[in-house]
Amino acid sequence: MNSVIEKEKKLTLALTKLKNLNYKNLSIKKNLENLDEQKNQLQIEKQELEEKYKRLLEDYNSLNDRLSEIKHQEKNEIKKQEQFSQKIDELNQETDNLLNEFDKWQT
Repeated sequence: MNSVIEKEKKLTLALTKLKNLNYKNLSIKKNLENLDEQKNQLQIEKQELEEKYKRLLEDYNSLNDRLSEIKHQEKNEIKKQEQFSQKIDELNQETDNLLNEFDKWQT
């Protein structure tokens, strides 16, 4: 992107210098017109690149937001799994206690 800006600055400087010259020489006028066309083309390309950059930046931000959302969901799932495992452990402990109590009553 910087090279396009640099080229545009150089062309603008060259056009300014050429405009100050005498137009009696036809080749100078032709060169000036060519440089002016190149400048216009570079400006169009610059604008297109800036638009593409804006779209890419929007896509990046959107994907980044989505990734954050997915990470948040993943953390929630892990937390739920841990809570579920803890509940199972508690139920297993309670079952063991009940079985022990049952064994005591049996003997």
